[in-house]
Amino acid sequence: MGDSTVTTLEGREAAAASPVEETAATGRLRRLRAPRRPRLWFEILLIAVSYATYSLVRNAVPEQRAEALRNADLIWRLEGRLGAAFEESVNHAVNSVTWLVVGMNYYYATLHFAVTLGVLVWLYRRHPGRYAATRLVLFVTTGFALVGFYLFPLAPPRLMNGQNFIDTVLVHQTWGSMASGDMKNVSNQYAAMPSMHIGWSLWCGLTLFALASVPWVRVLGLVYPVLTLVVIVATANHFWLDAVGGVLCLAVGYGVAHAWYGRRPSALPRHLPAPATRQPEPAAPERVPLQKQV
Repeated sequence: MGDSTVTTLEGREAAAASPVEETAATGRLRRLRAPRRPRLWFEILLIAVSYATYSLVRNAVPEQRAEALRNADLIWRLEGRLGAAFEESVNHAVNSVTWLVVGMNYYYATLHFAVTLGVLVWLYRRHPGRYAATRLVLFVTTGFALVGFYLFPLAPPRLMNGQNFIDTVLVHQTWGSMASGDMKNVSNQYAAMPSMHIGWSLWCGLTLFALASVPWVRVLGLVYPVLTLVVIVATANHFWLDAVGGVLCLAVGYGVAHAWYGRRPSALPRHLPAPATRQPEPAAPERVPLQKQV
């Protein structure tokens, strides 16, 4: 009788403690998921370390030349069966207009980084409540791209054997591209799938379209990834199917951010609530000693 009573009491105490523990765990998870005010020094450090890691991992992927060329032939044949192997025609047409192809070479070499960094700075300053979630989309997208570089090495069209693609950077001797010329020795030439030019430009475009209040900026957000698609094909740096891979990586990034924050980044509050100030505790009333009665 006594033992059963003790056991029952212990069971009740455990049952009573369980909801408390669950509530505490839920509260911790909610605090982790809640958007926080970004700190400038931390964001600069995070972006620098993340990009350095991305470059290191991307370039550390073994340059499996034979497999990358076989995969390029596979992609080219697949596009041919789909009736959409148009990259060579676009490459030759654009190369015949010197000012246009030179501009596209510089576009490919510079805007990929400059626009992405600019959108991050704009988010930090104008949309601090949405910054962390939107940044998470970009980071997850890039992480999945690294997996693609490793699992599916792919040569760009300009490096294919037996085709007539033009390496526009070599022909026109333009500066800045990591894909051709002297810089190719410090960059993995067989990391074309998925295209992060498309993944990052579409991230920029969707972010501007969803959050910008100025109409022409929203229009630029839609135009930017389309122009980027034209550029990566015209310069023979990517197949259009590489762009599809970039879009799929971005979709995974948005899915992870939505699962973590419970809504899409653009639906989060624009500004974070100001930190609550701690109110001073009221002073204890002064005790007045009682006078003795005579």
